[in-house]
Amino acid sequence: MEKFTKLSILLLLTFIFASCANPIKPEDENTFAEEIKVGDTQTPGTQVTEETDIVDGTPIYPGYTASGQIPTNTIIYFDYNQASVSLENRELLEDHAAYLISHPNINIHLEGHADERGSREYNLALGEMRAKTTKRLLSILGVDERRMTVLSYGEEKPIEFGHSEMSWQTNRRVEIVYPN
Repeated sequence: MEKFTKLSILLLLTFIFASCANPIKPEDENTFAEEIKVGDTQTPGTQVTEETDIVDGTPIYPGYTASGQIPTNTIIYFDYNQASVSLENRELLEDHAAYLISHPNINIHLEGHADERGSREYNLALGEMRAKTTKRLLSILGVDERRMTVLSYGEEKPIEFGHSEMSWQTNRRVEIVYPN
């Protein structure tokens, strides 16, 4: 009974101290936003830089060229049995996010693929997870989720038809497909 009483007192004190904590007020959030300086990270993978310019009323973000062209590399590769995006591919996603933010009327398809190993169902699920991870990262970078459609082809549309590690690496991918 004594242990129960001590535990009750401890929980009560914890609750009281937690209730007294000083929460951030809505007006405080604006203060934090105003204090962001060059080099500060706003969201994962993005930074405020002095190189961000405005051309014809459109912000030009790092990784985006003023020519307004779609980034040339539209394929993101994945490790075996993984749906996480590597650091080098995150830079590629930053380029696509910058382009898409600068072109708000363009919608894309994210097509997930897997190599031939594993069952058909597993590979469809893995391709979908890869495409959803890509969508989530683009959304974190500022692209509206409603502009992205996720598709999974699993192992059905390989680029390489061989049965080697090199072929499998090529087929583990998400393709970012822009409209024609």
